[in-house]
Amino acid sequence: MTDSSTTAKNNPAGATNASSLAKGRLAAAGKPKKIKEFSKKEIVDLFRGIGSMLRAQINTADALKYYSHGLPNKPMVDALARIREDINAGMNVHEAFRRTGRFNDTIIGLIQAGTEAGQLHQAFQSLATRMKSELFFQKQLKKATITPSVIIGVLTGAFIVSQVKIVPQVEQMLNGVGAKADGMTAISFKVSHFTQAVWPTFVISLIAIGITISRSARVRNLILGFAMSNWRLLRLLIMSLRQMTFLSTIRLLHSNGINLAKSIRVSANSVRNTPFYQELRDAADKYEHSGVPLSTAFSKYTSVDAQITHMLAIGEKSASLDSQLEMLCEMYEEDSQNYMNTFSAALGFIVLLIAVSLIAAVFIGTFLPIFLMGPKMMQSSS
Repeated sequence: MTDSSTTAKNNPAGATNASSLAKGRLAAAGKPKKIKEFSKKEIVDLFRGIGSMLRAQINTADALKYYSHGLPNKPMVDALARIREDINAGMNVHEAFRRTGRFNDTIIGLIQAGTEAGQLHQAFQSLATRMKSELFFQKQLKKATITPSVIIGVLTGAFIVSQVKIVPQVEQMLNGVGAKADGMTAISFKVSHFTQAVWPTFVISLIAIGITISRSARVRNLILGFAMSNWRLLRLLIMSLRQMTFLSTIRLLHSNGINLAKSIRVSANSVRNTPFYQELRDAADKYEHSGVPLSTAFSKYTSVDAQITHMLAIGEKSASLDSQLEMLCEMYEEDSQNYMNTFSAALGFIVLLIAVSLIAAVFIGTFLPIFLMGPKMMQSSS
């Protein structure tokens, strides 16, 4: 009998645990691994490279091969290799891209449109241009929000440290010489006592709120909706960014051969987890199945600006819908840029006020008691 058999016989509990562990590993191995989509920066570089090669009359499979050669991004190399194999096996280009699970429905839809129209290189270039614009606005939005949040967080931490560590030492020093705190000094010490009592709860609550916001799209939408309802500038900025996003997607798809109803449905994916998502899908259904004009479907079933429905009506009457969509995209991109600049300036001013307040609180809470009690300490020591 082997040593493992002997061990299992002598220790049945250990054998049970080992069996459970083995089953758990098998279950984990059999569980499908979630595939993560490529980042927009990676996709922009990929589509710009492939688009330029297709424009130079290089076939799609070879373009994928040349782009992946020497590419340090191993997941993308593997995905491009699978796409190339599927294309060589006779699969449609858009289906080959879809099978990787690395690209969203908007991208797949435009690749399909480019393939059917014989303008695949233009589809890739258009996607790269639109996603580059989205990256620009995302970067600006992060710059306008993340940096101020970090500054406020650091200063809040400095305030807590001063109230929990430094001010108690000042209070202990004054008590040691028999000096009695009064006026602003007494208020400063009371603030310190309150901070010492609540800061663990405050920090834990902040961490819990941060985790909840990062994990729950519903909570994020509730908070954003509340902020938008109370801050007009933020509402204008968010609405212009959302409308610019789905309008540019509609124009991109429709100008490359996708019918209007499908273009609207696919564009809804670009504003998923927002009220526009279901509104756009409803408008597409009404436009396709009820026969109502596009401008009427948008005005009745969505909350878009009146300017959009007006320009869509003009486009329908004059058979210039593509031109009107292009003009709307340019208009909302300019508006978004202006709102972003104003929002950044306003947020910078707010952060400056908060920073000055926290620095003043640290200074007053730490050094003011010493300055005010200095004469009393000298009298007590004499």
